Amino acid sequence: MDGGSWADQWDTTADPTPEKKKSGGAAAYGKKVGEKTKSAATTGVKKVKEGTSVGLQWIKEKYQKTTKR
Repeated sequence: MDGGSWADQWDTTADPTPEKKKSGGAAAYGKKVGEKTKSAATTGVKKVKEGTSVGLQWIKEKYQKTTKR
């Protein structure tokens, strides 16, 4: 061991190359991906709501059938 700590080995503040800013294409791509993610999440939530509604209706019908006898 050279006596350096783990943090010293992974310290990025001494990196001589500054971070590059996103170009126009990369920024647009990130925005497009974000929109697709939001759309997919919205669709997923709708499917969950519909499935829950159908499931609860099924349970309600089964309960009514057993109590009518």
